[in-house]
Amino acid sequence: MDTIPQRNDDELSLNHLQVLDVLLTECSLTKAARVLNLTQPALSKTLARLRQYFGDPLFVRVALRMEPTPKALELAEPVRAILERMRTLRSEHVAFDPRTSSRVFRFFIVDAGAVSMLPALINFLRTHAPTVHVQAVNCDAQHLDLWLESGLVDLAIGSFPTLTQGIRRQPLWTESYLAVVSDDHPRLGPSPSAEAFASEKHVLVSAVGTGHEHLAAERIIEAVVPRENIVCRVPMFAAAAHIAKHSDVVVTMPRTLAEAIAQDLHLRLVQLPIELPKLEIAQYWHDRVHREPGNQWIRSVFRELFFRPDASRPD
Repeated sequence: MDTIPQRNDDELSLNHLQVLDVLLTECSLTKAARVLNLTQPALSKTLARLRQYFGDPLFVRVALRMEPTPKALELAEPVRAILERMRTLRSEHVAFDPRTSSRVFRFFIVDAGAVSMLPALINFLRTHAPTVHVQAVNCDAQHLDLWLESGLVDLAIGSFPTLTQGIRRQPLWTESYLAVVSDDHPRLGPSPSAEAFASEKHVLVSAVGTGHEHLAAERIIEAVVPRENIVCRVPMFAAAAHIAKHSDVVVTMPRTLAEAIAQDLHLRLVQLPIELPKLEIAQYWHDRVHREPGNQWIRSVFRELFFRPDASRPD
């Protein structure tokens, strides 16, 4: 039977506390390692250090989860308070100059947004902030509000109506839908009937588990297209578009992405004969960083590059 090492009084770093905070959120070494951009061995070493320091296992494996011990739960609030205070001190006293900053901004964004937005963003940064870096992350949507609160991600981009408490939102544009097919598709023209559309084979992009409003459109397509005609489901629009290029399937996707990717992949744009709800694409951030200079700057960049006049007024 394993025993817990005796407490070690050497001081912990803020990085140790951030690891503990993320583990308390994710309850998984694999997920926490992905969030923190660490290898699992490195994360396990840090967890061992935390266990040694506090004289407690902190997490025990129960089925597929790492469940926090009572001691870990007791530490959760004071650890978050320390991290929050340090973030506040940094935002109050550290100036942000995009021309010299080497900061990494992290975004939660579905692949449709990454494909249609990141090229323009990277070109902008090359000119105006050459040492600033960006990272698109894929997190558990159930914890997206916690990721924004903790600063693990700076912004979420998309349509996430469940993000409410403590979250600010600024609309960027209103998105509609198109379908794409291969340029030599043998049956579908640019404006098919509802019957012709439903009778084709479809690849469906699934938003289940992402918290994204595309899920509403997904459910309508499922209701219109017979189950046997949905031949494949994938989590990414870009992957679905490549399948359409090399087969005779139909893929329904946001108009902005469809128009951008159709030219690159030589796809045919198809008007939808069914009505799908529009998406209000927005940027989301936590109230905690509302006045933080770096976050203010990157939000202003997204607004400058992607705001369209048909979007609603910001909150």
